[in-house]
Amino acid sequence: MQLKKILISLAVAVAALLPRTAAAQSSSINAFSPYTMYGIGELNTPGTLPTRSMGGAGVAMRKPGFINLLNPAAFSTVQQKSFLFDFGIEGQNYYNAQKVDGATKKSAYNTFNFHDIALQFPLAKKIGAAFGLTPYSSVGYRTRGSEIKDEYGYANYLFEGDGDLTEVKFGIGWEIFKNFSIGAAAQYYWGDINRTFVMTPANIVDNTTIASTVGKDTYTVSRFKGQFGVQWTPLLDDKRMLTVGATYDIGGDLRPDRTSTIYVGNNSSATVVDKTEHIALALPRQIAAGVFYRTPKLSLGFDYVYQDWRSVNSGLSETTAAGYEVAYTNTSTYKIGVEYTPNYMDARRFLNRWSYRAGFRYGDYNQTFGGKRLAQYAVTVGIGIPVRFLSASAVDVGFEYGYRGRGGDIAPEVGFIRQRYFKFSVGFSLFASPGSQEYWFIRPKFD
Repeated sequence: MQLKKILISLAVAVAALLPRTAAAQSSSINAFSPYTMYGIGELNTPGTLPTRSMGGAGVAMRKPGFINLLNPAAFSTVQQKSFLFDFGIEGQNYYNAQKVDGATKKSAYNTFNFHDIALQFPLAKKIGAAFGLTPYSSVGYRTRGSEIKDEYGYANYLFEGDGDLTEVKFGIGWEIFKNFSIGAAAQYYWGDINRTFVMTPANIVDNTTIASTVGKDTYTVSRFKGQFGVQWTPLLDDKRMLTVGATYDIGGDLRPDRTSTIYVGNNSSATVVDKTEHIALALPRQIAAGVFYRTPKLSLGFDYVYQDWRSVNSGLSETTAAGYEVAYTNTSTYKIGVEYTPNYMDARRFLNRWSYRAGFRYGDYNQTFGGKRLAQYAVTVGIGIPVRFLSASAVDVGFEYGYRGRGGDIAPEVGFIRQRYFKFSVGFSLFASPGSQEYWFIRPKFD
């Protein structure tokens, strides 16, 4: 099929450009947060835009014509002699607030980059495969400070960091029995995270020789892990479909190579120290379970996700400049989403063929600061607009408002940042099949 060859070539070309384009940005992929100073940074919400617009819920979603990267068992929904392609971009606006010496200091940052590329295609009857390229975590921060030194004056500090980890997923799903599917996926993680620390003395009060210090750490990651999934549809008729699903991620050691360079210099001499070591950092074991109910007009989804960060990173902790310990902790996340399409078949009212989505997500941040947890939540909305281009396809638009912090008081005792953000995302979904069948204008059937 000529169209299939064109889309595959396009996807490969964009995938080749994505890492280089991401590296060329002034900040990393979709992150600019002081909380990313530690570990692998801020975790990105997985999935393509339709599921992210529903709060991220989709472990049990089975919808032909949609790529569901959250559960490899869903790959079996792909129709014979068809091909799906999804490409998304995302921008974020960060608004940070922190209480310092009784006053609230605020800052704002913007980021923009690619978010995901995904392909799905059939291998045999009721067997499908999918490929996904998405950012897994992102680091981006720049903070300054100063400290009074009685022996010589002031010391100015600068902390900077950028980088990201990218996830490549390839998996296969098989409807092994009627209404029961299983799936497995291999996941590869790679990327670089760079951190810089600069200490510069100022206003020296005597003839003391004080050296400036510059420290640079580069974390390089290249590791595999795996995921398994299952979906079961106990209720299926002409008007209703109820599916339950679950996934298990086996986790695994990232063991990043950390290359450290420390430069200590003054007016007369300089010392450089270089070393490379392995860091005992691991990705968590994850269990996710969900339920998804849909009719020709309405879809409802709910997911629960548990991640075990603590046991696999029990010996790993860092210390903030204020002396508080930063350590990994286990997390629970709840996701709920809804999608409503008034009438797929309405040829006169274009807006009735649109899909309207909304969702909510609540959970814990995966690190504690001074033994205190961070709460985070997000509210999402989105639309799916059918368009007549390259067989059946759609343009998806999504918005997300999120919060991260320790309640409304900004928790000044630990120096917590109260962070609010807005995301704006655009996705392009292409559904190609023989005969240029217009998928969006066919009444969905459950099979």
